[in-house]
Amino acid sequence: MMLRQSLIVIALASLCACSASPVDPQEFAGRYKDRFSTQIKGKDIKLFTYRASLATSSQRGIDDDLPHNQRISRKKQDASSYRREQARKQEMLEAWGEHVEVGLVKTLAMTGYCQTGYIELSRYVTSDRAEIRGECNEGATEADIEKFGR
Repeated sequence: MMLRQSLIVIALASLCACSASPVDPQEFAGRYKDRFSTQIKGKDIKLFTYRASLATSSQRGIDDDLPHNQRISRKKQDASSYRREQARKQEMLEAWGEHVEVGLVKTLAMTGYCQTGYIELSRYVTSDRAEIRGECNEGATEADIEKFGR
């Protein structure tokens, strides 16, 4: 009897530890679409907009419809599980924001835009989309205008 109780306690502790693990930004790999656009104004101003959005389950070929009884049971959620769910959503939002920033840095490196860094003009991150707008530290060269247009 004591062994059974010990096993139950260990199993519950393991389950709690798994659910409390931090969110890794790599969880988003392959699950989003991004778009990078540039704009050169005058001779010296290089602007960009980086947008990313999570692909929906149907776009990824996943059937995500919950059965009716599961949707109803979610409405009967207790306060502590609601807090855990909200904390997890906040962690996911922060990880998503980190992932978007990593995507921007990689995109800038691949394109050669903003070679000396940038100033962030605006940023918004929601649960399924994000946008970062910025201005490059360096001015536009003739090569930049030829490569990226105006």
